[in-house]
Amino acid sequence: SAATLRDTLDSVLAQTYQDIEYIIVDGLSADGTQEIVKAYEPRFGGRLRLVSEKDKGLYDAMNKGVRMATGDWILFMNAGDTFASDDVLQCLFDAVDPAQADVIYGDVVKGGVVKAAPRQYRLYHRMLFCHQSVLTRRSCLLTTPFDVRHRLSADFKFFLLQYQQGARFQYVPLPVAVFDTGGVSNRSRSKGLLDNIRVVCEVIPFPQRLLFVARLAVPYLMCRLRGK
Repeated sequence: SAATLRDTLDSVLAQTYQDIEYIIVDGLSADGTQEIVKAYEPRFGGRLRLVSEKDKGLYDAMNKGVRMATGDWILFMNAGDTFASDDVLQCLFDAVDPAQADVIYGDVVKGGVVKAAPRQYRLYHRMLFCHQSVLTRRSCLLTTPFDVRHRLSADFKFFLLQYQQGARFQYVPLPVAVFDTGGVSNRSRSKGLLDNIRVVCEVIPFPQRLLFVARLAVPYLMCRLRGK
């Protein structure tokens, strides 16, 4: 992650919206991450915090970051992810009354192409947006932490539960983040689809559950046959 971390740090620094705290949760990596973060610390003026310790995977680290945060809103970025523009956070808060939302989401850029999110969130068999392109109210994340039993789809489960519990989703039609396609979910496609199936079986009621599992089973089997 150290190879791409500077891109993410520079992108956060460039935001015109300044009321940001940046928390980096590192699982005791030995790739130079800690040294890079320490070199950037003076540029953040006390707004950058680093914790480096063993964790139980990505979602455990994300839960840890939520507990450390002090702000009202959380956005998760992995090393290598960047914001789509320098003013995107300001644009999100200008477009939506934060008091009327629990989840504010937009589009994502993958491979140079903007992938538009749906205007209305709904129950579906996969994530309708990337977690890099969504602001979530911290209180929601504290009440319903990511389920660390799911190694690749805990965010998918979280947003399904939020919808079922009546959270207010607000869509803003603009690219929020540029997604680094080298992440684990893209390298382990069949494992991600299988984890989605597990989530669907846990939280989606019948008969919709059967439809969603069928939609996931075909691409899962194709990925397994292709060794992906």
